[in-house]
Amino acid sequence: MMKTYTKISIVLLSLLFLSLPAYAQDHSKLKFNCSLCHACETPTKTNPCLIVCPREKMMTVYMSPAKSPAVIKMNKLKSVQDLYEPVIFSHRIHAEMSEMSGGCEMCHHYNPPGDVVGCDNCHEPKRQRTDISKPDLKGAYHRQCMDCHQEWSNNVACESCHETNESGKSAYTGKDYQQTRVHPEIKVPTKLVYNTTHEKGKLVTFYHNEHTDIYGLDCKSCHQQESCAKCHSTEPEKKVEKVSLEVKHKNCSDCHDTKVKTGCESCHSSKEMAPFNHLARTGFALKSYHSKLNCTSCHQTKTVFTGLNSSCQTCHSVWNSSNFNHKVTGLILDEAHSEFDCGDCHTNADYSKKPSCEGCHDDMTYPAYKPGELVK
Repeated sequence: MMKTYTKISIVLLSLLFLSLPAYAQDHSKLKFNCSLCHACETPTKTNPCLIVCPREKMMTVYMSPAKSPAVIKMNKLKSVQDLYEPVIFSHRIHAEMSEMSGGCEMCHHYNPPGDVVGCDNCHEPKRQRTDISKPDLKGAYHRQCMDCHQEWSNNVACESCHETNESGKSAYTGKDYQQTRVHPEIKVPTKLVYNTTHEKGKLVTFYHNEHTDIYGLDCKSCHQQESCAKCHSTEPEKKVEKVSLEVKHKNCSDCHDTKVKTGCESCHSSKEMAPFNHLARTGFALKSYHSKLNCTSCHQTKTVFTGLNSSCQTCHSVWNSSNFNHKVTGLILDEAHSEFDCGDCHTNADYSKKPSCEGCHDDMTYPAYKPGELVK
């Protein structure tokens, strides 16, 4: 009888697992304890028994703006609706802009794998104020909106977001909220040249595409603390104040040592610098297969590209005929050579030099003779 119950339990758990959203199905493999999110020992899909927001152990799952709702109707504050129509919130366009300020977790700071946790799950709709350490729902909404809107337009009047009931207008009047709104495409620059006051080199040439495409940085690596107001501020231009070198170098200092007063010429020059060249900078040429690799394939610590030993053995000491597909070099070895050890042709495992045939042949040399067929 016990075996029968066990089989039934396994079937039911399997069906429950398959019914979970795609991004939640693997959450059991993540490295955290179930009790971090669930108050009971056996949470289910219908009764997940999520605990109150654990601010000391905040966690969230990422959902791309493209998969999020375009528009949300915010109508859970009944007391507010005595004066105002519901707020129609253009969710997707805000989600796109939030990338610079921390992403989804800027609002959904507690969002464990599974369905997105609603704000009112932690913030009470009623203004009882029994726990002053946690804002109620109205306070949470306004905290998230007012700072950005204050910077953007210097105006946080209620009518900026709310339509009054007595106006005779619906919150939809004159606005096509059903249209899918997205932020206009931001054209990412390839190169930026800054004119500085540095005495020994006024020009700093910044190749934006290298930092994103080659070095693997995302937008918030540099723009995390920027708000929409940087591009969309409606206030007149303010007088530019002098800032310290530390502030000027802030975005660069995470990866570059800007505190040391030597080596400034790495970025500062009297003329525009050429793009990064691996051979010129390191003395190691990236050819064929290496030129297609991301920096982090060899430099394991992201954003810290310290020098490596240029010997092939540094990365390829474990290569042999059983674990290396020679086809990636552009040459498929024939049957006679496919079982050879790498060192039989590549003397001292130095793959930077052309292979040698002299170990077996007196009358054959590479590349006049090829031990296989070139990849077409």
